[in-house]
Amino acid sequence: MPNGAHALMKTLADAGIEVCFSNPGTSEMHFVAALDAEPRMRAVLALFEGVATGAADGYARMADRPAATLLHLGCGLGNGLANLHNARKGKVPIVNIVGDHATFHVKYDAQLQSDIETVARNVSPGFVRTSMTTAELCKDAVDAIAAARGLPGQVATLILPADVSWGEGGVPHPPPPPPAPAAADDATVAAVADAIRAGGKVALLLGGAALREPGLLAAARIAAKSGVKLHCETFPTRLARGAGLPPVERIAYLAELASLQLSALDHLILVDAKSPVSFFAYPGRKSDLVPETCAVHTLASPTQDAVASLEKLVAALGAQAAEPMLQAAERPSRPRGKLTAAKVCKAVGHLLPENAIVVDEGITSSLMLAAMTRGAPRHDLITLTGGAIGQGLPSATGAAVACPERPVIALAGDGAAMFTIQALWTMARETLHVISIIFNNASYSVLNVELERVGADTKISPKAKSQLDLHGPVLNFTHIAQGMGVPAARVTSAEGFNKAFEHALATPGPHLIEAMVPESLGGTKRRILPWMLRSLPSLPPTLAHAIRRKVAP
Repeated sequence: MPNGAHALMKTLADAGIEVCFSNPGTSEMHFVAALDAEPRMRAVLALFEGVATGAADGYARMADRPAATLLHLGCGLGNGLANLHNARKGKVPIVNIVGDHATFHVKYDAQLQSDIETVARNVSPGFVRTSMTTAELCKDAVDAIAAARGLPGQVATLILPADVSWGEGGVPHPPPPPPAPAAADDATVAAVADAIRAGGKVALLLGGAALREPGLLAAARIAAKSGVKLHCETFPTRLARGAGLPPVERIAYLAELASLQLSALDHLILVDAKSPVSFFAYPGRKSDLVPETCAVHTLASPTQDAVASLEKLVAALGAQAAEPMLQAAERPSRPRGKLTAAKVCKAVGHLLPENAIVVDEGITSSLMLAAMTRGAPRHDLITLTGGAIGQGLPSATGAAVACPERPVIALAGDGAAMFTIQALWTMARETLHVISIIFNNASYSVLNVELERVGADTKISPKAKSQLDLHGPVLNFTHIAQGMGVPAARVTSAEGFNKAFEHALATPGPHLIEAMVPESLGGTKRRILPWMLRSLPSLPPTLAHAIRRKVAP
């Protein structure tokens, strides 16, 4: 019989898990050695555990199946927690394998000994298991795979003691059956249909699988038949968008704006989505963004088949023949002049190729991205589902591994990029066609905005403000990228950006474009309010109308 690691490797590959994003250590060496015996398993090395976990997240979002991670003990898991948190919030399936000391070594409390199970439950609440025997290892792995692939998808953590890995007697286990989620029951569909027919202002709030083309088309038929609005979560896991697809309006990040979007609603219908709440708490403001006069209904929970539930609602409303509204093909003009964050977004919209994957972690700098790319060729959008920055570059890495035939464009703020900048090395090592666009404004700009929103900006001192400032020295991402083997260019004009972006799109392999831009938003009302008003022509109709009604003179 093979040892535990070899049997585990075969079990994973038999179940369709064919990529492992790893940062191994001594306890995982038998797993590493077993990679040679399984040609179906691709091993992708990351220089930091947060890159491995973020890449597994991005891979699963695009491949629609989990990857494995391989992390070294509790400390390695700790380094990967932020992007596992993002995956958990996005309901993304990951088989998270964490090596541990040999079972007989635990009692000695060696230097790297820690309580891995307790740490793992923060990001893997639905499945954490330490495999205690080689004979049971592959059954434990199959249980982890089944948990990860279920609805909702989740991070399933399997802890692998070294002696269980090297022990003889491993028995490969057959893969688990695929999940078979049910659609909403007839009574639920009828109740939602009645709420829509009753009149008033109604919106569907879409998440999960409802944001792929079949779900969007079903929702758009309901909208065409009954006049409901289509919204989606602020940070969707994966959103299909662009020309020829139904447009859907994202709930705004700023609670003030999200409340305006929702203020006129009488009914909000959730489809694999959570009822919207404020990202943070603010003095004197409500956390629940749904108006008290609005009734909230659930058509499909995360454990149900969202697309089948929408199709049942289409039938109940007699909307099968309704013609869905589709986004017309349109691109912004080619930007010119001094570079700004808005011009970077405009250039992306002007040049975005067909079937691209766009990973957005631009924070304040990418605020105009949605408006500038809404009529671009079809593409998939990945966003920061859990809010833990450092997702963008690793997620783009995983997406490129999952879809090597598709160009991947990652937009990241300078502060966010530095959390997991090691992803550039993996992109170079794997020759992935990822174009990383870094907005370098030498600031944690979003935190300057938050100073005002929490009411702390009136008394803040230069000492405190320095904690949000990235000057002295200004980061040089061009040099960093080149040091990791990624060709890079620093640009200060729109013309320079256009040229660099066109070259990167046409040339295989990874590229980095460092966009030197001013801050998009400042930390005072004098700057935020004018930005909101200037942006009205590019904002979604519901939000633009609400802003005009509430704040425009």
